[in-house]
Amino acid sequence: MTNADVEILEKTICFEGFFRLERYRLRHRLFNGDWSRPMMRELFERGHAAAVLPYDPIRDEVVLIEQFRAGALAAPGGPWLLEIVAGMIEAGETAEAVVKRESVEEADCVITDLIPLYDYLVSPGGTTERVALFCGRVDATHAGGVHGAIDEGEDIKVHVVKLEKALTWLNSGKLNSASVIIALQWLALNRHTVLRQWSSS
Repeated sequence: MTNADVEILEKTICFEGFFRLERYRLRHRLFNGDWSRPMMRELFERGHAAAVLPYDPIRDEVVLIEQFRAGALAAPGGPWLLEIVAGMIEAGETAEAVVKRESVEEADCVITDLIPLYDYLVSPGGTTERVALFCGRVDATHAGGVHGAIDEGEDIKVHVVKLEKALTWLNSGKLNSASVIIALQWLALNRHTVLRQWSSS
C-alpha cells in the first residue's frame, strides 16, 4: 500500500507552541480493497531527531548521559534516565551533523567516525517523530562531568562505563529508553565487526 491508499478528509491544528498537536479525519484502504470508515486521529508533531551511542573501541567503553525527563515522572525508576546523546534535527541540518554537535554539547566528546544503525519511528500510533540512530567512535579518556545548554535548562551528567557493564544494566532493565536499548543491542551483536572496521581506519 502507498500514500495513495490514504485520504485526508480534514486536518486541524489543535495546539501550537513548543510542540504541535494536529487532528486528522481520514480514511485508508483496507487489505480487502475497500475503504475504511472515516476516523479521527490526533498526532503529536515534534520534528525528527538523531541519536548516537558514543563508543571507545580502545577502552571498550560507552558514554551514556543521565538527565531529567518529565515524561518519565510516573516511571518505576523515576524521571532521571540513562540515555545516549541525542538532539532534534533542525531545518537544513543533517542527522550526522546533529549527533556530532550534540556529542560535544552533552558529553564533551568528539566523534571521529559514524556508523548508521537504523532510522526508526518512535511511536507511530501517536507521533510522526523518527530517530536516525548511529554508533560513534570517540576517545572516552577524559569524558565525564556535567554538561548541557544552560539556556535550554539542560543538566546532563555523563557516565563512562565498560560495555559489559552497560549490557548488564540493559539486561536488568535499568535502561528503559528506546534509543539506548536499540543501540546497545546493536553493538552487542556487532562489536567485533565495529572493532575490525575502526582498527583498519
